[in-house]
Amino acid sequence: MVNVMDMPDLALRDTKVKRAKRKSKKESKIDRSTNLIKYDDILDQLDDLYRDIEKGYEDQYARANDLIDYWDIYNCKLGPDQWYNGNSKIYLPMVHNAVEARKTRFVNQIFPVSNRNVDLITTDESKPENYVALMEHYILRSKIRTQVLPALLKNGDIEGQYTIYVSWRKTKRHVAFKTKQMITTKAGTNLLLEKPDEDEDEDEDIPIPGEEIDEFEEDIVIDGRPEVEVISDPDLLVLPVTSDSIDNALRDGGSVTIIRRWSKAKIKKMIREKILDKEKGEALLERLSDNTKAGPNKVDTGKEMVDAAGIKSVGGSKHALVYETWSVLELPDGQDRICVSYMGGPRIHLGCHLNPNWSDRCSIISVPVDKVKGSFKGIPKVKYCYDMQLMANDAINEAADNLTFSLMPITFTDPNKNPRTDSMVLAVGAIWETSPQDTQFATMPDIWQNAVSAVATAKAEVAETLSVNPAAITQVTSTKKRNQAEIANEQQVDILTTADAVTNVEQGVLTPMLNIFAELDHQYRDDYTLVNAYGDLGIKASMVKIPPIRMETGFYFKWFGVEAARTAQQVQMQIGSLNIIRGIPPQMYQGWKINMVPVMEAMFENLFGARLASQVFTDMSEEMTLEAEFENELMAKGNQLPVHLLDNDAEHIKIHQQAMEETGDPNGQIRAHLWHHDQQMKTKQQMQLQQQLQQMQGQQDQPGQPGTRQGALPGRGRAAQNPAGAIHPDQMQDPRMMPRRAM
Repeated sequence: MVNVMDMPDLALRDTKVKRAKRKSKKESKIDRSTNLIKYDDILDQLDDLYRDIEKGYEDQYARANDLIDYWDIYNCKLGPDQWYNGNSKIYLPMVHNAVEARKTRFVNQIFPVSNRNVDLITTDESKPENYVALMEHYILRSKIRTQVLPALLKNGDIEGQYTIYVSWRKTKRHVAFKTKQMITTKAGTNLLLEKPDEDEDEDEDIPIPGEEIDEFEEDIVIDGRPEVEVISDPDLLVLPVTSDSIDNALRDGGSVTIIRRWSKAKIKKMIREKILDKEKGEALLERLSDNTKAGPNKVDTGKEMVDAAGIKSVGGSKHALVYETWSVLELPDGQDRICVSYMGGPRIHLGCHLNPNWSDRCSIISVPVDKVKGSFKGIPKVKYCYDMQLMANDAINEAADNLTFSLMPITFTDPNKNPRTDSMVLAVGAIWETSPQDTQFATMPDIWQNAVSAVATAKAEVAETLSVNPAAITQVTSTKKRNQAEIANEQQVDILTTADAVTNVEQGVLTPMLNIFAELDHQYRDDYTLVNAYGDLGIKASMVKIPPIRMETGFYFKWFGVEAARTAQQVQMQIGSLNIIRGIPPQMYQGWKINMVPVMEAMFENLFGARLASQVFTDMSEEMTLEAEFENELMAKGNQLPVHLLDNDAEHIKIHQQAMEETGDPNGQIRAHLWHHDQQMKTKQQMQLQQQLQQMQGQQDQPGQPGTRQGALPGRGRAAQNPAGAIHPDQMQDPRMMPRRAM
């Protein structure tokens, strides 16, 4: 890795003499493609900014060093802080298991079983389902569920900060596809058939006129989508460090910087895209070397993560260390604008442009796990578990060594009375030529049990510190038998702590990320795209074309996954509320009507998921009814037609009777259809009469029949007798919950 911070000879290229000879272009128009390093006043501002950034990274060096130790305890790597140095090298994965349990629990809470993660608030009168489906499509393609969020949650627990970088990624692909080509005669326009040469193989396929052949065509497809990158905390610097947010830091004249590690291919690509100055970029490529020249205060967290994953580089990886800084600069025309600059060292400025985002938002989103007053960054969760993890490692290694020694017998013998100690061999049937009174046996004291008790205490302390209960650890065993009330209490506490943690991720990271997705879609996508169509309920098996988002229409996307999962815990209360609402008389809400369809949609999706709920709970308006006259025409031809629930039975019966009198109903289909209409009309009348009767009686419970009064929650009836060997209801578990085992 080349540390371009230590390249003073590059700085000589930017001397004051050369600046004086540079032609001033202040009168030229400045747009987002203009490289601002050609202006002298911009370079002066970048020089001052670089000194502040360099000082800021030096100030947070101690924090970055501590984070490496915290990553070591997650990666189960013994470090120099271990007090005991014996034969055993055991590492107890207490912190690792706790962090993994939190990650699994939070990811499943953020992504509910209904697969509906996005909610949209818009001023557009059209249906927003298509744009919600577009955001779901981007979430799937960006791999938020599988790659981004798990890494982000681990970074939050270990580093104390959630940080992502959102950008737009374009991929160019050269695709080939088949087309059908019709073979015609010489008079045609598609293909001219010629007489084959005599030397050609007779078995070779010769096209026949009127036959179709496959032609191959190639085309260039540009695939664009949002890209989300997880940023490590030591690579992030926000100035001033006391800012409450990134927006406040930029508003107060500060800066937001991340460290980039670029390879040669990346630098060449950025030069071609005119993001970096060609002269500065080529000079950087010439001096690209390994990372052994990095300064002592540069903690290479990327290399630490690679080493932890077991990947080793041969000969050292070559990449450049560059600062990407977002800050407010004063332009030559007097405006203050947010700019993005790339700095490699003092007076080594590779490029500077206006904010590339049309929304003028910063692409970096960062929030602390636990907010600390007066500091932008938070405190890592595992910080308070570090000492307990070291103590447990020392204890278990001492116990392992003691266990090894305690399994070996100790022999006491008098060498003066037993001169043949070399013949005392531990073997089956061995003969020791010595007096039994002169030889005794002893064992090492079993003190490893005390160490195991200390390890159990440390494990309980780590679980309490990280808010991990036995319900979150898979296949956990406990010596204490917990009753149903204790297990329910643990689950309730787990729900509360999980909701508090994931709400921070939802409001601070995921919701702003969705809105940046929409802004990038408006900026970069110019054509229609095909996505899975989401209806009012569930997922329909169709593809719809989504036009580019129009930002002049008010769009606000919100992450809905956390609320959807939280609502699933309140299904019983929703059922009780439905019972209360249906008992309210209409005169109490004059001018209004109750529409319970959205509530029932949410209940069915939370219970069965979006895909199954679309089949259980369907919209009858999609099944259009037929006109009675058209039904008469079909039945006159002998077709059998069912009656529709939304048909006007009285009107249909009248029209069908007239048709039967005119035609005589030779097939008998009209007579059968009339009978079904008559039965359906009677059923509707009975249902309506029953509803009126229930409202008049107040829906009181009938003797001997279970029921629910208006305004009451549904009661639990007596359970039916289960067959022999059935699982007791108290032992039943929710399949969506983490598996647990209570002894």
